[in-house]
Amino acid sequence: MSKKLFTKAEIVELSKNKHVKNVSEKGITYTDEFKRIFVSENEKGKPPKIIFEEYGFDVEVIGYRRISSSAARWRKAFKNNGVLGLNDTRKGNSGRPREKELSLEEKYKRLETQNKLLKAECELLKKLDIMERMVKKKK
Repeated sequence: MSKKLFTKAEIVELSKNKHVKNVSEKGITYTDEFKRIFVSENEKGKPPKIIFEEYGFDVEVIGYRRISSSAARWRKAFKNNGVLGLNDTRKGNSGRPREKELSLEEKYKRLETQNKLLKAECELLKKLDIMERMVKKKK
């Protein structure tokens, strides 16, 4: 991540661009669409700086280092996972799974399933016990 912090005016300017999802003092989140466009244009031979300028970004505000690191990251993600590698997955993978409160019907169904499983285990153990006794009688 770049050490350059954006000013409030730069944040406002950057957030007006339709290819920006989010902007903070420390970073920019680009749209998945822009990442796909960038990779396809870059593969055709356009330099990253030119692509950013064509799509309405002020290169001086963003900074050359931030542009080159984003370009390298997106090319690597595209090389490894194709177009799916360019998708922002942070929202879908946001920490621990939520534990929601179950309704009475859901609790009942879970307990019923657990009860059936325990009954099946008990029947299996009974059959194993019977088989062991038969083997002992034959000896």
